[in-house]
Amino acid sequence: MIEPGKPFAPACERNRDPILAVLRTHFANRRNVLEIGSGSGQHAVYFAAAMPTLTWQCTDVADNLAGIGLWLAEVALPNTPAPLELDAASGPWPTQRFDAVFSANTLHIMAWPEVEALFAGLARVLAPEATVIVYGPFNDAGVYTSDSNREFDAWLKARDPRSGIRDIEAVDALARRDGLRLVDVAAMPANNRCLIWQRA
Repeated sequence: MIEPGKPFAPACERNRDPILAVLRTHFANRRNVLEIGSGSGQHAVYFAAAMPTLTWQCTDVADNLAGIGLWLAEVALPNTPAPLELDAASGPWPTQRFDAVFSANTLHIMAWPEVEALFAGLARVLAPEATVIVYGPFNDAGVYTSDSNREFDAWLKARDPRSGIRDIEAVDALARRDGLRLVDVAAMPANNRCLIWQRA
């Protein structure tokens, strides 16, 4: 039973275990994770509980912080500090440095200038040799990987013409410009993928 006012995203329940498997591998030696676009907060509490040696810092736009706070308060984990306000396009970015960054289902709902701003902002918060993992649907050089992704992209653009499924190559170009090297692309259920970068 979800308490009134507490956000709930069914997709988080479906994808959390496959994502966790990737995080266990690539965040094994990390200590401080910045999650960009924490959404409902479900991922944060699940991953922080499963990986108690990580401090998991949630962030999102101001309107979502109260809902995230409800999830964090319910589980009261010692490794989930209060969520911070962060709009990737305008900040304010945290002053702390993080050796890991995670973001799920964000790039396709943002306008491309906001995606550019997100990667540019990472330079302010990444520690040396930090790992960045982004989960979501991606195209390969403009080609959809499934009919369902094609339909999803059409739905996104009908809702907001500035949004849409991004090309891996275009996103990786932004990451490389900001000192990140793509080290793995992990196939995920429902035609999604995890892109994993390492700071050079």
